[in-house]
Amino acid sequence: MTSWVNNLAENAIRPLAVGRKGYLFCGNHDAAENAAIMYSLLGCCKASDVNPRQWLTDVFSKIALYNSNYDLDLADLLPHNWKKSNHCRNFPESSN
Repeated sequence: MTSWVNNLAENAIRPLAVGRKGYLFCGNHDAAENAAIMYSLLGCCKASDVNPRQWLTDVFSKIALYNSNYDLDLADLLPHNWKKSNHCRNFPESSN
């Protein structure tokens, strides 16, 4: 008899299941949508092997520039594109 081990798959989807239960109590639809957006962006960081703290720090420092200059593409700030352009330099590694 073959025993299938699916620990990796279960561990990968566990945050989704835990989050799903928590999202029931966001308060309103807009808050739930905002939480889902942030959760998706942080999931993209994880999938792209990008440090979320470094990415958010860099994006928050640049977002106003992107808001005032329509020649810039916000897609450049998405985690997978941000990593390619290597905007984040000289950040110390998190001690967490």
